[in-house]
Amino acid sequence: MTFNLCVLTPNRIVWDSKVEEIILSTNSGQIGVLPNHALIATTVEIGILKIRLNDQWVTMALMGGGARIGNNKITIFVHDAEKGSDIDPQEAQQTFELAEANLKKAEGKRQIIEANLAVKRAKARVKAINVIS
Repeated sequence: MTFNLCVLTPNRIVWDSKVEEIILSTNSGQIGVLPNHALIATTVEIGILKIRLNDQWVTMALMGGGARIGNNKITIFVHDAEKGSDIDPQEAQQTFELAEANLKKAEGKRQIIEANLAVKRAKARVKAINVIS
């Protein structure tokens, strides 16, 4: 059995097709979704979306937002999303290292919060490349 997954950003449709299963990072932890899942709405954390399609896993880095699950359709609205296969590993690692360095130098509450978010975003991109199915 399958269900429809649609991943949207403000600028584009990143994914819109049938899938077998997903694992989604939410504010209360990761949730797995299979066909006929109960109706829920949840926030989506900065993190990884794992998608099982044709018995293979695909990963995506999500940059926070929300999701609606129900009636064998999942719609995920996020600030940005990037398929793991589209991410340049070297650039992602460099961005992660730079974000960590900026966090160490951050001063004041606002700078620390912004630096922490940059680290989370960069870490999600690195994880999306390195997730083992």
